[in-house]
Amino acid sequence: MAPVDRAPEGILSNRLSVLAVLPLLVATALAHAADIKGSKDHPALGRFAGATIAAYKVTSFDEAVLPNAPIEDDHNPKVLKTEGKITYISYRIPGDKSALEITRNYEQALAKSEFKVLFQCANDACGSRFGGYVHNMNKVAPTGFGDASFGPPHRAILAQRTNAQGTTTVFLHVMEASTSGNGGAYVYEQVVDGQAMQTGQVQLLDAPALQKALQSDGKVALYGVYFDTDKATLKPESKAQLDQMAQLLKTAPALKVFIVGHTDNQGQFARNQDLSQQRADAVVKALSSQYGIAAGRLSGKGVASLAPVASNDAESGRAKNRRVELVLQ
Repeated sequence: MAPVDRAPEGILSNRLSVLAVLPLLVATALAHAADIKGSKDHPALGRFAGATIAAYKVTSFDEAVLPNAPIEDDHNPKVLKTEGKITYISYRIPGDKSALEITRNYEQALAKSEFKVLFQCANDACGSRFGGYVHNMNKVAPTGFGDASFGPPHRAILAQRTNAQGTTTVFLHVMEASTSGNGGAYVYEQVVDGQAMQTGQVQLLDAPALQKALQSDGKVALYGVYFDTDKATLKPESKAQLDQMAQLLKTAPALKVFIVGHTDNQGQFARNQDLSQQRADAVVKALSSQYGIAAGRLSGKGVASLAPVASNDAESGRAKNRRVELVLQ
């Protein structure tokens, strides 16, 4: 997919006189005959009339990084980070429908479903690197997802809804096909259904395993210490791993360790530096106040994304990089 070209159009106009909103968004979660096998609309949002699904993927639990502002620097964008079940859909829309007409219909459908728009933009106002960040960097759309080749007219919406079922986040990128392509338009849709992560999937490192790793490697990565996205408050499910860390420290009273917080490289480095330090400090505080470990034996350090153990280009690698480590002093 080619990055978006710039075009001299400003942010979305709210004047309905620009275009009459047509009731073209079909509210259905059923598969259509021309859709790729196994695909269907997300139940929170239907499709534009005549659209077919060209690419489809569902991930049971992952982190989503969604544009929350225009993007001029795709290495330091302002993004909304959220996590949960993620549905990725690429729609093809035949004919001569404009990005504006398609977007107006989606705006109407989102409003009816009580979504609040957090950010939206059009063409030049989206920033010169918006399309490249969304489609070419494996940070929003998976690499190679869909086959759209589009020209300057494009629009984006980020919206969110919270109700009794939880928080649902929708990102839409509406694109007109390039003149060199087959015509028509495309919609990239990403829906994140916020939900609790299934825990217990990472093997708990007990005190003997922690001691063995420290003796052999001088450090040990802990993936059983959990925080919410962009927060430094320990989640309750961290208790089992904290129990084992405390047991190790109590059975080896001469042991002194660094508690080191690590992040992936998403977002601004300064923010990740602060976050990793806050998370390290939160673990130190918990071990000291809840388990009675002497504070002088613990030192919290935050290193942000400076010591990755995997590539940050894919979420599987970023998940490995988001960790807390015990390191011998």
